[in-house]
Amino acid sequence: MQGVTCHSDGIYGVDAVYGGQPRLAAVHFVIDHGRVAVIDTGSNASVPHVLAALGGLGIDPDAVDWVILTHLHLDHAGGAGSLMCALPRARLAVHSKSVRHLTNPVRLWEKAVTVFGVGQAFRLYGRLVPIDERRITPTRDGMELPLGDRVLRVLDAPGHACHHTVVWDEYAHVFFTGDAFGVSYREFDVCDRAFVFPTTSPAQFDPVMMMDSINRMVSYGPQAMYLTHYGRVSGVERLAADLFRLIHAQVAVAQAARGEGLVRYVEILAGLEELVREECARQRWALSEEVSLNLLRLDLSLNAHGLESWLDYTAEREAMEVLGALEAELEVAVA
Repeated sequence: MQGVTCHSDGIYGVDAVYGGQPRLAAVHFVIDHGRVAVIDTGSNASVPHVLAALGGLGIDPDAVDWVILTHLHLDHAGGAGSLMCALPRARLAVHSKSVRHLTNPVRLWEKAVTVFGVGQAFRLYGRLVPIDERRITPTRDGMELPLGDRVLRVLDAPGHACHHTVVWDEYAHVFFTGDAFGVSYREFDVCDRAFVFPTTSPAQFDPVMMMDSINRMVSYGPQAMYLTHYGRVSGVERLAADLFRLIHAQVAVAQAARGEGLVRYVEILAGLEELVREECARQRWALSEEVSLNLLRLDLSLNAHGLESWLDYTAEREAMEVLGALEAELEVAVA
């Protein structure tokens, strides 16, 4: 079936055709004894592909028990409202911090406009459809969702976003990672050896939390990871080591930037592009540096903006800590 990849253990990958591009974002199905969980939804434009994939697999919409969102970035969750309208018996599972934004998606739309501009945001995401709160199950760390004869466990995984979660499938011994385990496009594979790149898109990137989340996932000993961008990867410990190295490298690039405003963004972007050139040689890709940079162009731009947000947050937090220390010293002096 075109656009659908059949993996083992009742897992299927569906090409979300994000932004009209193939193999950029995936929606995953977990099927057990005729019951279905859909993990991430893509954008509104992805919903027809998801429904066609269900139909092609002979699955009635009533068989979908869960729609699970790893986080609220709209390439993962923009189609959630529209998809829920087509799945009458499904419940939507999402981090408790995210519920209010799905029942009233105005803030989600405003953030998309801030990042992409009105025209591009509408082209990518269309009109966001609110979801009835009665159909939403807020998740907590370690919460288990029944599906047929298996259980899917939702774990908090902050770092890419404070409300990010991942899904552990004990039966298949795999994680569905959203953006918590980076992005991995199949064009970069060398003899089935995947490459991963951390995603630091705005505005809640935290490098320490991201590495903690990666370590927590690795501690489960997963056989593979299913990434939204894009698909199944194995060799988890090697990939985790690459992620740690590249998180440190991206943070160093951001901290080395000395400009302000647009100049700082350009400095960071240039530093990230240089990292990709280094990886091109290290990983021995068959792709040229130019093609590699073009494939990662959107990710690099978003990463640069996210690193800027992290720098601003770090500076603000340090300033608050200094102010707090000064106020404490003043109180002691007055006393």
